[in-house]
Amino acid sequence: MLNQVNLIGRVGQDPEIRNNGETKVVNVSLATSEKWKNKSGETQEKTEWHRLVFWDKLAEIVNKYVQKGSLIYVSGKLTTEKYQDKEGRDVYTTKIQVREMKMLGGKSEQKEPEHREYSGTVGKPLNDGLPEPEDGDLPF
Repeated sequence: MLNQVNLIGRVGQDPEIRNNGETKVVNVSLATSEKWKNKSGETQEKTEWHRLVFWDKLAEIVNKYVQKGSLIYVSGKLTTEKYQDKEGRDVYTTKIQVREMKMLGGKSEQKEPEHREYSGTVGKPLNDGLPEPEDGDLPF
C-alpha cells in the first residue's frame, strides 16, 4: 500500500512550535493553486489549503527557517483525525504528516537561505528533479 503526498506551495502563517509531551510539533497551512482557461478563454484559479504537521527536529527547523509566504516542497502521508464538536457531532480532519521538506524560495524569502533541504529521516536525500513553479501560479 502507498500513502504519499507531495506538494509545492506557500505557507499560510508563521510557524509556532509546541511541545506535545516529549516531542515538538509545528502545525501550518499550505496553499496550492492551479490556473486554467474556461471555455470562454477566461483564466480561472482555484486554491486548496492543506494542513501540515511537522514533528521533532523537522518541527524545530520549520520553526526557525520558514515563515508566512515561504515557498516549500513537502512530502509526507495523509492522516485523518476524528473529534466531536460542541454539539456532539463527529468531525473529521485530514492532515499531512510531513517527512521531508525543501525550501524553494529565493534568498529574500528565507530567514536563513544557506539551509535549504531538510528531512525527517536523517541522511535521506530529497528528489531534486521536481519542477520549479512559476510565481504567477501561486496565490501570494
